[in-house]
Amino acid sequence: MATPASATSRLLLAMAALCVAAVGIALVSQHVFDMQPCPWCILQRVIYLAIALLCLIGAAVSAPLPRRGIGVLTLLLALSGGASALYQHLVASKSPSCNLTFADKVISALGLDGVFPPLLQVTANCSDAAVSVLGVPYAYWSLALFIAIVVASSRVVLSPR
Repeated sequence: MATPASATSRLLLAMAALCVAAVGIALVSQHVFDMQPCPWCILQRVIYLAIALLCLIGAAVSAPLPRRGIGVLTLLLALSGGASALYQHLVASKSPSCNLTFADKVISALGLDGVFPPLLQVTANCSDAAVSVLGVPYAYWSLALFIAIVVASSRVVLSPR
């Protein structure tokens, strides 16, 4: 039987893999299928990458308190990612421009668009980036993954020693 620590490590590694896969799918969507990202899309990519990094650190740490702290941080990031996905679909996608929105300001303030343009450069307005995959808005796919991460993060936070 797996110990709680090893089960938690596997969960954290699975969360990291899902986040990296989400960014990979976004890049394929962008560079193969010409689904260009808006600032909210890029912000969600950054959140996925931050969660992945935290999960990898958490999987390497065996002490319960730091792991729970990482679980709390991933939970908060996943909630913010879910909020950004909802905002993207319900508000930003109805706007002709994303300039000077919260997402645009964060990306600009952190200089993310210049760090690695193929991954983090905004190339579309929010209304142009509002696309569906299999009849479901792309932002809702992202929201579903963020909800899954919230559930998994909750398990990390509440896991026994």
